[in-house]
Amino acid sequence: MTTPSRTPNYPILPQFTERWSPRAFADKPVTEEQVLTVLEAARWAPSASNLQPWRFFYGVKGQPEFDTLLSLLIPFNEGWAKNAGALIFVTSVKTFDGERQNITNSFDAGSAFMSLSLQAHALGLVAHCMAGIEYDKAPIVLELPENLKVEAAVAIGYQGDVSTLADFLQPREAPSQRQALSDMAFKGKFTGDIKAPV
Repeated sequence: MTTPSRTPNYPILPQFTERWSPRAFADKPVTEEQVLTVLEAARWAPSASNLQPWRFFYGVKGQPEFDTLLSLLIPFNEGWAKNAGALIFVTSVKTFDGERQNITNSFDAGSAFMSLSLQAHALGLVAHCMAGIEYDKAPIVLELPENLKVEAAVAIGYQGDVSTLADFLQPREAPSQRQALSDMAFKGKFTGDIKAPV
């Protein structure tokens, strides 16, 4: 399979176009130290008022925590994520001290994920973020307090061969493109249309 090129319109660091989200994982173990290293990078992400609202739950393949997290994915994601070397669930704190609202909790957790993802890339790993989670079940199984919001799950591992995926997923196993910058960046005021990527 030929990998399509990703060419930016302005000069940026290669890590931004080289990073993508494969679903095919190699049968190669990921260590707990590697998982903690990507989480250490996430720890240093920017956050509003330095509240650091992100909270992570992880499991390394071959350990019971991995199976628990895997069971919280929808069947479609469980089908391929079971081959990952580790799983991470990203949550965020909605309120502090019982009353202080944290309106940027999801935004900050997203920043932490991007830090995690880029660190994984630097280690030669791939990270695939997923919203396909059993959102009603996850807080119960993970014993989350009321003020922790489940944001996303992340599969971490070494990129594997596309042939390990189900037939219908194989054609999708390539870096995705992006909409034009002019469709998402506006000088001063909104002048475009909101449309989904083709």
